[in-house]
Amino acid sequence: MRRAEILAIGSELLLGGRLDTNSLFLTDELAALGIEVRWKTVVGDDEADIAAAIRVAAQRADLVVMTGGLGPTGDDLTREAVARVTNRPLRRHADAVKGMTQRLAAWGRTPTAAQMKQAFIPSSAAVLANPVGSAPGFCLSWKGCQLIALPGVPAEAKAMFAKEATRFVAEPIQARARTRIERRVLHTFGILEAELDARLGPLVAPRRGVRFGLLASPLGVTVSLTACGGTSEIAALDQATHAVQQDLGGLVYAEGTTTMEEVVGRALTTRKMTIAVAESCTGGLIGHRLTQVPGSSTYLDRVLVCYSNEAKIELLDVPKVVLTRHGAVSPEVAAAMARGVRERSKTDVGLSVTGIAGPGGSTAQKPIGLVYVGFDAKGMGALAKEFRFHGPRDTIKLRASQAALNLLRQWLPVAQSK
Repeated sequence: MRRAEILAIGSELLLGGRLDTNSLFLTDELAALGIEVRWKTVVGDDEADIAAAIRVAAQRADLVVMTGGLGPTGDDLTREAVARVTNRPLRRHADAVKGMTQRLAAWGRTPTAAQMKQAFIPSSAAVLANPVGSAPGFCLSWKGCQLIALPGVPAEAKAMFAKEATRFVAEPIQARARTRIERRVLHTFGILEAELDARLGPLVAPRRGVRFGLLASPLGVTVSLTACGGTSEIAALDQATHAVQQDLGGLVYAEGTTTMEEVVGRALTTRKMTIAVAESCTGGLIGHRLTQVPGSSTYLDRVLVCYSNEAKIELLDVPKVVLTRHGAVSPEVAAAMARGVRERSKTDVGLSVTGIAGPGGSTAQKPIGLVYVGFDAKGMGALAKEFRFHGPRDTIKLRASQAALNLLRQWLPVAQSK
């Protein structure tokens, strides 16, 4: 099995101005080809630093994938660093000029002097055409290591890797028996990371060759199971995944890249049910997430953001006496909001959320992070559930939206049976 290192280049990755998302998709793509990413390095826009990082990476890995530093500006120095390390001087490459000129012409532009810098590629390197941008990439072999340079713009890096770079990675592997790397990802909500670790560790440990990992976020805890090897190791991975799924049951809401909103959307579509949403503290976040799913117009009728008490009374028919007696953040108001939005919209289901996202507005009885989710369905009556979240305002809002969608997922089967 080949060992790979990802080298992310750009000072903005070190100064907090930008996230390195390229490493995420590259790790998945390389794993699918049977290549394990063993290291990741982030380096700023300094030619000497980039060159040093390349030297170290080439000594310990037989594949180094670089992203960033291929643009036309003075701080784009990946080409120069590779030329310095490999002792292969930069040459103006005809294919690079042609591809860049054609791409810019399609946009109604001609290359500037600065952009022509992008056509200078280390000698003997193969040019990787850019399907969506102007900066070409390149690939070359040096001291038994394969160096691949991709742009830093995520859309360009993805397109170039899929269309151009993959063949330089896959063909040498396919020439010999390939070790498989497979991963199973299960998304959970409603259980703590420590509890999952204690609960699942004994289930996975006996499975030879299966690695077990957990990642907590405001959306829940992701369970990752990975195996490297042949038929027996992959079989052990399947057995471990099945054991985890059986143990967790309904705590698992999705697998792979599927989101909670997609799960809920499929459930509503399958049941041919419609929904209306009333939001207070989440400010429309639930509606935004639901509409991220293509085809959501078939089940989502409306989303009302009713932040003030007056809006709750006027738009949702929440009784003023309920607000006065219990306060806006209460199970009684959450239930009334869900009932009101469903009755007003004449949908099958009403969903609501009200809470205190902070940093102000709390009391001793109602602290920051207190959230109530309401649910109402025909023949079922209005329900409400309490949650206590922690973190900054945006995290509480995200957790509240996930909790609301998760309750919708759990309560829909009950609502349909009524």
